[in-house]
Amino acid sequence: MNLTDLKKCMRVAILDELDHKNLDLDVPYFANCPSTTEMLAVFIWNNIQKHLPKGKYELYEVKIHETENNVVIFRGELSSTEDESIL
Repeated sequence: MNLTDLKKCMRVAILDELDHKNLDLDVPYFANCPSTTEMLAVFIWNNIQKHLPKGKYELYEVKIHETENNVVIFRGELSSTEDESIL
């Protein structure tokens, strides 16, 4: 993917949605689920997927580093048991 297009996708899917916002109050997605890092990774995955050209690119993973030793990695759909454990 062209880096200019990737940058635009990231801006629209992540920064415009989350930058300088209180997740619990300003992002409708988090009105129905806890604003954990795990759910943030799911939110980012879903938003990036919406903005990628259909059938042209495939998102591999979303990785969020909370600290040097605490990392969340999300690679797609949750199973129903995983969904329950995150919530």
